Formats: sequence, C-alpha cells, structure tokens
Amino acid sequence: MIDSSWNVLLLGGASGVGKSRAAAELARSSGAFVVEFDDVVSAVQRLTTAEQHPALHCFDRIPDTSVLDVDRVVELQITTADALQPALLGVVDNRLTIDMPAVVEGDYLSPAAAARAVQEGTEIGRDIRAVFLHEGDPEQITANYAAREPNSGLQTHRARVSAQYSHWLSDQAALHGLPVVSSRPWHDVAVRIERALDRATSRG
Repeated sequence: MIDSSWNVLLLGGASGVGKSRAAAELARSSGAFVVEFDDVVSAVQRLTTAEQHPALHCFDRIPDTSVLDVDRVVELQITTADALQPALLGVVDNRLTIDMPAVVEGDYLSPAAAARAVQEGTEIGRDIRAVFLHEGDPEQITANYAAREPNSGLQTHRARVSAQYSHWLSDQAALHGLPVVSSRPWHDVAVRIERALDRATSRG
C-alpha cells in the first residue's frame, strides 16, 4: 500500500502515455477515487456551443485531425486546455468536500491550472499535488495506441501530435515547478510518481 497524504492528486499527460493505467494503480494502492477529466470535458462541451465558448469547440468541425499539421493540432489542444482551467478547479473544489482521496487524470489538465489548484489548496490547508507523465517518443505512443485500440489502424499522426503535446506539457510543468515523470518503465510508474511527489513536497 502507498501511504498517501494528499487529498487530490492531479495526473496530467498527453494521450497514450499511460495516465489511465497509472491512475488506476495509484487509486488501488492509496484507496483513492479516480476522476476522468475527459468526462468533465465532454459534459462541458455538451453544455456549450461554439458561439458561446469557441475555445472549447476547436475540433468540432475537424472530424479528421490528420489533415492538419502536427503543430496546428497541438496549438488547438493547448487552446482547449487553457479554456478548461475553471472546470478543473471546479472538480478539485468538489472533491475536497468528500472525505476520500481522488486522482484526477486527463489530457486537458494544464500545468497552469494544476499549479493554481496546488496553490489554492495550500491556502486552505488541503494537500493538493500534481504530476505530469511524459512520453516523447512517437513510435512508442504509436505502439501504445496499437495495443489499446487494435482495430483503429496505425495512428502515426495522432502519436506525433501526442508526443509533441507531451513535450509542451513537460516544459510547462517544469516552468510551474511541478514534477514530470517518465512513463517508462511502466512496472514501477506509480512508485516513481510517489517519489517525485515526495521530493517536490520536500523542496517546497
């Protein structure tokens, strides 16, 4: 068992880097509840329109993102993540009303929003922590997609987008003083996440 003191752990990272697997392992080891931020994203998008909140609907008219340059897709992902900052803070606020630790994981969890959540937690005496998983090799992410979605073909463009977005998330996390953990090796990723969080807390 992992002896976790945190109330909420924010686990960010690009698509296909192993967040869901890590979140599930952390939850089992610490008795935490897993919140899929992607579910919140879908709900917020259903409640709004492109006219009301265009930054939340960047991909509405782009059913196939492979027609766009990798840089452009990553730019749209960043725009969407930035627009979702209030939603993430709302999720954290709600989880703090429940006497059970939670792991919140998702692609659109931005380092800026995570850092703000950590700071707000400190101000009210609650232990909110954040960590970002990183995988910068598009070939590895392609293999991850193939294992997870075997009927979707070789998703090389999507993997290139994910790898570049992962680099951006890692760079931003570092700027905000948040730990970044390599996705590999997978067998001890949960332990390495806890160690990174402990080191970050000690430095803080």
